[in-house]
Amino acid sequence: MQPISVIFPYLPIPAHRQRDRARARLAEIFATIIKARKASGQSEEDMLQCFIDSKYKDGASHHALFAGQHTSSITSTWTGAYLLRHREFLVNAVEEQKEILKKHGEKIDHDILSEMDVLYRCIKEALRLHPPLIMLLRQSHSEFTVRTREGKDTTSQGHIVATSPAFANRLSHIYKDPIHMIRIGSRPVGGGQGSGGVFVHFFRGGGTGASIKAIWSHLLRNFEFELISPFLRTIGMRWSYKRRKLTVDN
Repeated sequence: MQPISVIFPYLPIPAHRQRDRARARLAEIFATIIKARKASGQSEEDMLQCFIDSKYKDGASHHALFAGQHTSSITSTWTGAYLLRHREFLVNAVEEQKEILKKHGEKIDHDILSEMDVLYRCIKEALRLHPPLIMLLRQSHSEFTVRTREGKDTTSQGHIVATSPAFANRLSHIYKDPIHMIRIGSRPVGGGQGSGGVFVHFFRGGGTGASIKAIWSHLLRNFEFELISPFLRTIGMRWSYKRRKLTVDN
């Protein structure tokens, strides 16, 4: 997804060709697995099987998969890449998991996820630097006024507001070092240096990132990772891992 993709989604450029090839290959992978399961009558205990078996209210089968690949999945990947690039953040995130294990054991729920501040900040900085959506469009339900560097700007009710997180999250007058992971001490700032709601990612400035925290809390507790590819290699980034159970001293 490139900024120009918003206006010309099928422009014949290398990024779009790569996108289309990847999408076709992904569809082929899913189709092969689904056809094999239906032909053999085999059923697995996984999310794909849930989609295969699920029905609409009228009894029709689901026929399309959408979302996830450019929100949680991409953000989880970038979070991991930055954790492995900045080892001090990784060490702090692992230590945070140890403290939570001491306090709560293996239990994970929404309240426990909300205590993962270091991990949350890492996720938000990854989101700031690599938002999964290039352009957000929202309709104004009422007239409102915002103050910019050029002065006040009023948007009327019913108008469409467009913002680009990829552009807004790297503004030099908002962020001290907009193109690098920003930190306070040994922690990443996490999306905005307290900058009054300018940070946006999927939908708005808030959100808890609960699903991504759940994913990475499990990974940090059960695996050790190493980034093999050069950092910021955007094609074919490779990691290695080995299983290990995170232990804490009583």
